[in-house]
Amino acid sequence: MSDADSSNLPGYTFIKTILEMLVEDKDQLSVVGTTDELGVLITVKVSDKDMGKLIGKNGQTIQSIRTLLRVIGGTANQRVNLKVLEPDQALAA
Repeated sequence: MSDADSSNLPGYTFIKTILEMLVEDKDQLSVVGTTDELGVLITVKVSDKDMGKLIGKNGQTIQSIRTLLRVIGGTANQRVNLKVLEPDQALAA
């Protein structure tokens, strides 16, 4: 799904804006939105050094983002899920 198509999905613009402010390595930021029978799935990939910022202490940051996405999905009558992909382990070795 292209970026223009994804921008119509509930929560996509919100998550992209939040992550652009949160991460340092914006070139490694990837946000892809898809829709299926379960609802909207937003898949995020960030660099290894930004993963800690995204997760936050005890997972509080990512949990807060997911809660806000759930609220956005509720107003659009759709289920919105966030999936965070792990950075490539081969690059770290």
